[in-house]
Amino acid sequence: MYQGLLVIDADAHKLENPLIMRDYMEPEYSDRVGLVIDSLGDQRARLVDFNPATGQNDLVRMFPQPQGLGKGGFRNLHPDTTLGAMFNKVRLEHMDKEGVDVQVIYGTFNLIFSSIIDKDLAVALCRAYNNYIADDCRGYDQRLKPIGVLPLQDVDAAVAEMYRCVNELGMVGVAVAPNLPIPHPQAPQAFPEIRTCKCISHPDFRPILQAAVDLNIGLGIHGGPGSSMVSGIADHTETFVLTHIFVQRNQQQLAMARMIFDGAFEQFPNLRVGFLEGGCGWVPDLAHAFHEHWEKRIRDFDPKNPYRPSLMEFTKLMIQEKGGGNNINIISKAKNLFDLLWNAEHDPTQIDDHSLYEHYDLRHRDPLEYFERGQIFTSFESDDPGPSYMHLAMGEMGKRLACFSGDYGHWDGVLKDCVKDAATVANYEREHLELLLGGNSLSLYGDRLRQSLPANKMAKSL
Repeated sequence: MYQGLLVIDADAHKLENPLIMRDYMEPEYSDRVGLVIDSLGDQRARLVDFNPATGQNDLVRMFPQPQGLGKGGFRNLHPDTTLGAMFNKVRLEHMDKEGVDVQVIYGTFNLIFSSIIDKDLAVALCRAYNNYIADDCRGYDQRLKPIGVLPLQDVDAAVAEMYRCVNELGMVGVAVAPNLPIPHPQAPQAFPEIRTCKCISHPDFRPILQAAVDLNIGLGIHGGPGSSMVSGIADHTETFVLTHIFVQRNQQQLAMARMIFDGAFEQFPNLRVGFLEGGCGWVPDLAHAFHEHWEKRIRDFDPKNPYRPSLMEFTKLMIQEKGGGNNINIISKAKNLFDLLWNAEHDPTQIDDHSLYEHYDLRHRDPLEYFERGQIFTSFESDDPGPSYMHLAMGEMGKRLACFSGDYGHWDGVLKDCVKDAATVANYEREHLELLLGGNSLSLYGDRLRQSLPANKMAKSL
């Protein structure tokens, strides 16, 4: 609690013990997962994946990616939280000291599972992790809320695993990657080094979104650096500093934009999605861009009626620009140029091409409505000032988007005074602070989280 307000860490992390996780895997997969020490002396996961070049399971991959474009983390164990992220006794001591009532637990190693090419291996790893984390949090049910992870490589298996996580393992939500890396059409043999992506909003993944609605759970979108998932600018950086600056934001920004403009939020008006570990300060600017482009390029845009000046006005301006001379020649050039620019053979009113109408089905819905009706959530960490100005840029709905996250267990998370610092970065009104510290997390994760909390915690927070 913080001054009587419920505190929920909406995106805390487990540092999985791969050796224990292997005990949860089917024997035919366990020897394909292990640990190695890289050339810099860092521990990394080693996976034997399917190799598109050979057609065999002989592609040795290291995660996080140790070098090259999109380089992943190194020296990334936090001196304050590493042991707590592994052992719950220490975690709870930290939570009690800092005033965190509940942590919603995401994985760390599992953030790369959607980068695995072999779908059977990916499914096996997801099932193993979900069993592992459910057992790990058992006995701490009122404080630690594990989130399941889904294999995007197999949609049917992902839906089945979602139901198992919620109905059998008692989880309050599930996590998905922002995108599934797929071969680039111009370089299919170079995958996964050269790749494009299938975003979570793709029609193939709609059964997953439907299941989240049917189960009434929040869907946490969570990516990770060095995971071979497409991440925008970070795909073109070769240092971890630059990769980490861009990967989380870019992945979440792309996922949010695609969820809106691919019509996922329109199709599922009750779907709740958390775009996690990417901060929130960029949300007002991106939301404005969504609105502006919808307004000018979708709602009010008529591609079959483009602006076309009159030939007389066009010619007059050309004569004025030339400042005299042979007007007959200028008039002839003006007519030729005019005809070239607006050739009757390419009369826009006669073009029958569906691609002229980008996102046409969304012309009646301002993207800001998806924020307003509580479908979109983000997270913020204790040293992030973003929540203090979101409501200034977006109005009252800007208060209902950001969920507190200590990012517990990761190298850049802050433990000491994390709740206090988040609460005092601005002079918040109490109702606003209540939303930031716990209320928005309750809205994201919904009744399964709310009803799992001790009655006394809920009563004190009201």
